[in-house]
Amino acid sequence: MGADGWLVLVVLVAMIAGLGLRRVSPTVGVVGALILLFVSGAADADIAFAGFSNAAPLTIGALYVVAGAVRHTGALAFALTKLAGGRGAGRIVLGSAVSSAFVANTPVVAILIDPVIRWAREHNRDASQVLIPLSYATILGGMITIIGTSTNLVGSGILEELSFDPLSFFEPARFGVPVAVAGLAITGFLGPRLLPARPSDGISDSASMPPEFAVSCEVVAGGPMDGVPVEKAGLRNLPGLFLVALHHARGGEIVAPVSPHHVLRAGDVCSFVGSVNDIVELQNRPGLRFAEAEQLGALEDGQHAWFEAVIGNGSALVGRTLKQAEFRGRYQAAVVALHRSGRPIAKKLGDERLRLGDSLLLVSDLGFAGRWDRRSDFVLVRRRSEPPPTASGKSAISLAILGAVVVLSLFQITDVLRAAVIGAALTVATGVLSPRQARDAVDLNVVVLIAASIGLGGTAAGSGLAERLAQGLTDALAAVGAWGVALGVVVAALVLTEFVTNAGAVGIMVPIAVSAATGVGADPRLFALGAIAAASASFLTPIGYQTNTMVYGPGRYHFTDYSRLGVPLTAMVIAVVPLFMVHGPLW
Repeated sequence: MGADGWLVLVVLVAMIAGLGLRRVSPTVGVVGALILLFVSGAADADIAFAGFSNAAPLTIGALYVVAGAVRHTGALAFALTKLAGGRGAGRIVLGSAVSSAFVANTPVVAILIDPVIRWAREHNRDASQVLIPLSYATILGGMITIIGTSTNLVGSGILEELSFDPLSFFEPARFGVPVAVAGLAITGFLGPRLLPARPSDGISDSASMPPEFAVSCEVVAGGPMDGVPVEKAGLRNLPGLFLVALHHARGGEIVAPVSPHHVLRAGDVCSFVGSVNDIVELQNRPGLRFAEAEQLGALEDGQHAWFEAVIGNGSALVGRTLKQAEFRGRYQAAVVALHRSGRPIAKKLGDERLRLGDSLLLVSDLGFAGRWDRRSDFVLVRRRSEPPPTASGKSAISLAILGAVVVLSLFQITDVLRAAVIGAALTVATGVLSPRQARDAVDLNVVVLIAASIGLGGTAAGSGLAERLAQGLTDALAAVGAWGVALGVVVAALVLTEFVTNAGAVGIMVPIAVSAATGVGADPRLFALGAIAAASASFLTPIGYQTNTMVYGPGRYHFTDYSRLGVPLTAMVIAVVPLFMVHGPLW
């Protein structure tokens, strides 16, 4: 391995460290690493930017349009909500897994969170024992087809760059089906036994926001609470609300806990914690004023609404306060309350640094969800108090187009890229989505991340780094044989996907897996499929995959809750996938 290979190694290590420590977003980290390698001369333009002409990112962009149409018309929401009305959690989990084989798992989870929480309440179950299985089921279902997850498409694209044939529609199922079946069995049996029981109190039938949102209200000068003790002001026994702290207007002193005899003064900021519906009602209490009182008044014009937005892994908001992020100006929205799993929030909202998984209750115009639903800033954006989903007149068209894409790809009438482009074109031509809606349905951050990941994988292979790392892996595990090398590939992919994202993990590991297979005389394609399957298996943390982050707040989870069920699932992947890589899957 020459100087270029060592430079690629240093840049990759720095990128992994930056992503693992959450210093940069996945897109910035991967694209930045690729640009640095290109500028330094370690990667030629043909290799570094091959991903931007590869079929994978173009396919994903087109599939975003097709899947966006299914979601926009209400077809997916209607079907999934009907499914969630069933008698058993197993039916919900299984249905979500099947759906995720053909539709991106993010909208599947987004649509099912509310019905699942409502179902849990009606059946005296805890939503915390169902939401993580829901997320894991969609991950498992996505492993079955080429369009089920971007990981499969990225892996297929890298194989093409390495002069192999791309994956066929159901080729990932050779590993995906056994893993999914075993994973769903483990989830169904161990989920209720291992996951915490945390009741979702305070969630109404009309909305299923997480409980214990934090909100700050200011004492109005000259109002009925100015100069009145806390207890006399009626703030000690508010239904569904608890006064956790008080910030003095003068001097900034924080009082916590707050004595019932403490006298309120104009400008004092009261920090409450409680259910979302009670917080919404708090705006009508005389003598208190939300910091965003002006924006709350806009709710009466019919052009504004309540929204919930969950902060995602790649969001620029992580680690910043609302003031530092200039939230109102950037997002044209006013944050009224904040929910964080794990501990209460006593600071004023404007002074609290935001974290991954935080849920924001905000007010904005009706176009907020359309602007931000597919961006990396939030992994989930949903409007409160929407009418129940019903399949619109165009839902049948959107489902027919999705079916056509599947049939064209499955029976190899054409390749996946052409099938996806045909589907996207038909979506716009039939009026299911307008050109602007089709454009908004595409998450450019994901498309760019995937293109850059392919380029990074090609650079690792072209510089000799992948071959050198594979040789080191082979030498270290030579005593164990091909199975030991396969095990090393799987474990490395599992670790990387938790900290670097699945696209970055598969970009790094597929070239290494192919070289390692050659070194031990195994089938390079099977080793590549194993690396792809392992890169999809993110079950240990809420940050490894976006659906895990989406259920973090609504399920009232702690960071370590994911490993309770995630460890058995990961152990299953470690046991099953290496065997298939060496001896071949069942078919």
